[in-house]
Amino acid sequence: MALILLILFSSILVMLVMMTYRIHTINKQNKDIDLRHEKTTLIQGWIYAAIIFTIVAIIASIYFMLRGTPYEGHMMEWLNIVVRVMHITFGIAWIGASFYFVFLENALNRTENVRDELAGDLWAVHGGGFYYLEKYKVAPKTIPKHLHWFKYEAYFTWVSGFALLFILYYFNASAMLIDVEVAKITPTQAILISIGSFIVAWIMYDLLCKSPIRKKPWLFVSVGTALLFAFAYMYSQVFSGRAAFIHFGAMIGSIMVANVFFVIIPSQKAMVAAAKKGILPDPQKGKNALFRSMHNNYFTLPVLFVMVSNHFPSTFGNQYQWLVLAAITLGSAGIKHWLNVRERGQLSVWVLPVSVLLLLATAYVTRPQIANTKCEEVSFAEVNSIIQQRCISCHSSRPTDDIYTAPPNGVVYDTPNDIVKKMDLILQRVVVTRTMPQNNKTNMTLEERDKIRCWIEQGGSTR
Repeated sequence: MALILLILFSSILVMLVMMTYRIHTINKQNKDIDLRHEKTTLIQGWIYAAIIFTIVAIIASIYFMLRGTPYEGHMMEWLNIVVRVMHITFGIAWIGASFYFVFLENALNRTENVRDELAGDLWAVHGGGFYYLEKYKVAPKTIPKHLHWFKYEAYFTWVSGFALLFILYYFNASAMLIDVEVAKITPTQAILISIGSFIVAWIMYDLLCKSPIRKKPWLFVSVGTALLFAFAYMYSQVFSGRAAFIHFGAMIGSIMVANVFFVIIPSQKAMVAAAKKGILPDPQKGKNALFRSMHNNYFTLPVLFVMVSNHFPSTFGNQYQWLVLAAITLGSAGIKHWLNVRERGQLSVWVLPVSVLLLLATAYVTRPQIANTKCEEVSFAEVNSIIQQRCISCHSSRPTDDIYTAPPNGVVYDTPNDIVKKMDLILQRVVVTRTMPQNNKTNMTLEERDKIRCWIEQGGSTR
């Protein structure tokens, strides 16, 4: 294993040296500044890709080296932390850019003293300074030497998110991805369904965007929404509740990054290339890019919810989880629509109230159901026996579970006080939403859940 790591480190070092030398050679031989810049950028992109793949190979090598040892859980926890922070950081940058540029599009001055070549302009103040921005209808007569591109935020958000899928769900497919009470499938089948669904979703969405339906906004929105909810239902019939929600978000995120990679950036590159050659750029390419960019903007709030949904079992643990997900998606997208309309200086009376009411109704429908059954006196010894049998394999300072080598979220039930101080959490996860044990791996029965409920309702004493 040490030899493998040494070879990997040596390979990346040699690759960097060769790429750097290649850049230097191109810059020396090529007198065309623009072409030199484009080639340099391309080679730098390959360098970044090589670095990423090498890092992934190193991490994978370390994982297989530590697999089955006491250090496996520790490594996976730190991988989770690092990749999750990366995913959140890149996501903030991407979503922030989406919000900002859609705001610019909505807030442009398009009428007062606007030059013929411009689509609009905007004055802004931020950070102690004034800014003046102009948007061209197609392209300026002369393309500036330095253009700022917004694409790597999207790419790295998707890469880090896909890495999280591996860390949290694919490596632990039997524990996190599969729920035998939902569908009896193998880990390999689950992973193939997961990845395949992202590809199929993109193809269907892309065909929809290229169809004549795109010219009829309400029909397009209706068909697109039905398509999204069909995937939400499919995920709920295949994966565990938590995994179904995460996959819905990953599916939307994959569509968003595919929009950037296959439509938005190529359209922008084609327009820049045409302008550099003195050819009038095709304005339809810009319209296509804006069309997909607006879709990405509406997807942002639903995706943000999904990113944090694993902390809220009352949503993914509901009996009709896909309907809960559909309602939250509609409500949050409606709020984004209201913000977009407001930025254009227009008034929408009904969109915001209806969206908020939909979200409030979802919260009401998912409320805990009060049990009407009477409780007999339940002792702590009975509850402790259930927890020792069903929960302690994971929630212990020294777990014996085949997947978790460290207690999930640091929750342990080693002592009576550990159990009592987590009563509210136990009530929510074990009794109300029934999302613990994870995918009911230890086969906790309804009678056992009811005993725990009665014990909590009776005060949760350690007697």
